Amino acid sequence: MKHRTIRGTILYTSKKPDRMDQERGREFFTITSQSDGTMVMHAHCEIDDEPNVIRDVVQAMNADSSPIDSSVRITVGDKYEGSGWMRFTDSYVECETHNQRDGRITQRIELSDKVKWLQAHPIVADALLMKLYDLSQGLGKTFFSNLYLTSPDHRGATGPLLFKTGFGIRYVGEESITVKAGTFNARHFQLVDTAGNLPEEHPPYNLWCTADDDYLLLRAGVEGYMQTHYELIDFEIIGETK
Repeated sequence: MKHRTIRGTILYTSKKPDRMDQERGREFFTITSQSDGTMVMHAHCEIDDEPNVIRDVVQAMNADSSPIDSSVRITVGDKYEGSGWMRFTDSYVECETHNQRDGRITQRIELSDKVKWLQAHPIVADALLMKLYDLSQGLGKTFFSNLYLTSPDHRGATGPLLFKTGFGIRYVGEESITVKAGTFNARHFQLVDTAGNLPEEHPPYNLWCTADDDYLLLRAGVEGYMQTHYELIDFEIIGETK
């Protein structure tokens, strides 16, 4: 076998006082690393909070997590919301989608710089985003301006379409953490500097991923009005070299 796949489950819970640690959703994912360096992520995401959201994402990425192509389908309140396909090149990005509000959407955006990241809203992908941070610079913060979302909504419940944004990644350091899936050496990151880049500023977001080349999501939490918690509860590696 020339490829390697990580398959796992992330549990969504609430940290609001009246719902402390109650389950509010779940995510089933696979990340396949191919011999040519391409990563292909499949993620099925379910948010139970009304109106409930079901999102299915398939996204291909280069080894540095920069996007190649992506397809997204969204259901909101148990009704079809939208679906679409996006493709990235060094000089332009194109998108063909359909949603309930706007009908058919065609986008082609000329680029001056290669797009570094497409956020289609799976939680497992948030950890892969942290590959953008250059660990050789040590602890600190870097702002990234050439990023795209498939939805500016914090739950990813609109679109899909191409929405340009930018934000900062702060590297806090390494530590050992224990989650339901086990005990790991982890890297701790924070998503910062979202003000002015989204219709509504994203609340503070802390994230821990494995301290290796996989950048596997271990734990994450959003503060503010959301007060949500995400945790890896199981995973397996298929095709790992012994």
